[in-house]
Amino acid sequence: VCDIEVPERLTSSYEQLRSYHLVERCVHVPAREGSEEEILLVHSLEHLEVAKSTQTMNEEELKRVSENYDAFFFHPSTYRCARLAVGATLQLVDAVLAGKVRNGMALVRPPGHHSQRNAANGFCLFNNVAIAAEYAKLKYGLRRILIVDWDVHHGQGTQYIFEEDPSVLYFSWHRYEHQEFWPSLKESDYDAVGLGKGKGFNINLPWNKVGMGNSDYLAAFFHVLLPMAFEFDPQLVIVSSGYDSGIGDPEGQMNATPEVFAHLTHFLMQLANGKLCVILEGGYHLKSLGESVCMTVKTLLGDPIPQITGEMAPCLSAVESIQNVRAAHKPYWKWLAYEGSFSSFKQMLLINGFIQKLKIIKINTKRFLELHMKNILFPVPPIKTAATGSEGSEHFLPEQVQLVKEMDKTEIKALVSGFYADLVKEDKTLLSLGSMFVILDKILKKEVCNGIAASPTAVLSAAVAVALRHSVRFGFQRVLCVFVGDMQMIPNTEDGKMLIINICEKEQSTKTSCKHYISLNWKEDAEGNDFFSAVLGFILPVAYSYQPNLTVIAVGPNRSLGISGISLLVALLHGLAESRIFAMIEDTERSLMHSVAKALVGASAPPFGIYVPPTQEKVNKIKALRDQFQQEWKMLQCSGKLSDFI
Repeated sequence: VCDIEVPERLTSSYEQLRSYHLVERCVHVPAREGSEEEILLVHSLEHLEVAKSTQTMNEEELKRVSENYDAFFFHPSTYRCARLAVGATLQLVDAVLAGKVRNGMALVRPPGHHSQRNAANGFCLFNNVAIAAEYAKLKYGLRRILIVDWDVHHGQGTQYIFEEDPSVLYFSWHRYEHQEFWPSLKESDYDAVGLGKGKGFNINLPWNKVGMGNSDYLAAFFHVLLPMAFEFDPQLVIVSSGYDSGIGDPEGQMNATPEVFAHLTHFLMQLANGKLCVILEGGYHLKSLGESVCMTVKTLLGDPIPQITGEMAPCLSAVESIQNVRAAHKPYWKWLAYEGSFSSFKQMLLINGFIQKLKIIKINTKRFLELHMKNILFPVPPIKTAATGSEGSEHFLPEQVQLVKEMDKTEIKALVSGFYADLVKEDKTLLSLGSMFVILDKILKKEVCNGIAASPTAVLSAAVAVALRHSVRFGFQRVLCVFVGDMQMIPNTEDGKMLIINICEKEQSTKTSCKHYISLNWKEDAEGNDFFSAVLGFILPVAYSYQPNLTVIAVGPNRSLGISGISLLVALLHGLAESRIFAMIEDTERSLMHSVAKALVGASAPPFGIYVPPTQEKVNKIKALRDQFQQEWKMLQCSGKLSDFI
């Protein structure tokens, strides 16, 4: 009866993992059947008994009982398979929460997120993810769990189970088309925010057009999910990981390519100290499903993240949905408190008579993905993180950092006199560049993935200027530099080969902000980390719009951010430029060097400090910058007037 929810979904995904040699790099957690007591954490006894009774039914009886449910088809083995799906999910939760593994993925079927307390629904018998959340609360005493549902269908079962529960933050994006698409429920829209004590803890982001792509998904994370998630501060993140939201899927009809799931996974790994459980839901194009599963697992293993493809600009329909969600949740979230009033995007669309249609291009998805994956995948450098060995550095750098020798002084002199003499005026500057050159060259030549170099305070600005020009001279066409502190030497950025974001306490009088040089005046709150709003609301969207080939993060004198804010920046920018990051830090900042190096090696998600909501003044600052630059850097678009998007 059902020709898409098939066993090949698991076998082909597993074969794809094997072909990328990912299986042998994972810890294997044995599956088991979920117990009746575990299933009853979420489901009614009546539902369990009906499911149990199907094991001995003939075909006619199975058809009859299946007709009681919407889009569900019983088979004599369904009950046992569903119990295995529950048990495998709980085995993963145990492994992660007991510290045996940092994260993991459960390849299970049948899926679960449509299943309700008393009913099977949409291929789902038991709600694997909901049971996992209740199990984690009961066994481990967790008080805050984030469920992210990126399946293309709304997980209404999960919503119904937790809509009055403030201990579970549930986020779902889903094809909706103004209630035309299954399950066609009013409560799948953006204004269903939860009930009673659970108000604000149910986030629905409806996609009202097909054809959503990578930039739409990223915009939803930047402008809705991630700010809420960091404020919520979960102790565990569970993903209802449906890949029918990927390209080629007959159900979703979306255009997102597999690498977007690597980026989304990377962002979620920064929460809950990295405790992340990814549980398979939908996904019905076998090639698209398999590649997306592999992108997720590669990221969980800590591999460099492929460059995202496609135009980095969310479509008008996506921006409409994002703005409506932010408006609906404004009363419940501190980060939205000072955002000002949101005008109704739907009204504006009607007034202007403006309709945006997204194109669905018919392609051979299997052939397209074969070529696409060859283009975006790259050999992983043999060394992840490098630093130069200075006296005592082995005591404050993580052991995973590879120490290398500085460049020879005669070599430095020849290089500088040939190309950078205008930037280096003094011998002491020249002699301090050895650490910078050797690490940067290894990154540029792809011998290491990322690196960190110490520099004397007096010469840091000049060293950064040399590093940026050296990278461009090497052939990198887009170099992003985020400089924290007073940047005394600002390179010329007019050719667009560099984008500089200078985070400093006071306005730099020497240069005014323009498309490729942006000054962000920010002083971190003494009580905790309020920098989340600047990173998520401005820096990440600009950086993803630019799509750099290399990211340089420099921390100089009079830094206005604490160690937690800088660690957050490094961790979140890790998804860009195939994870090529070069960090340059003052040589006196040993604690900062240690924290940044930990973020670079991916040892564990660094502690980002206590969440503090930004002040009205800071919110206004970010909003003014968004308004100023959203035409140039379109990932900033999350609200505004219709005229901004035409």
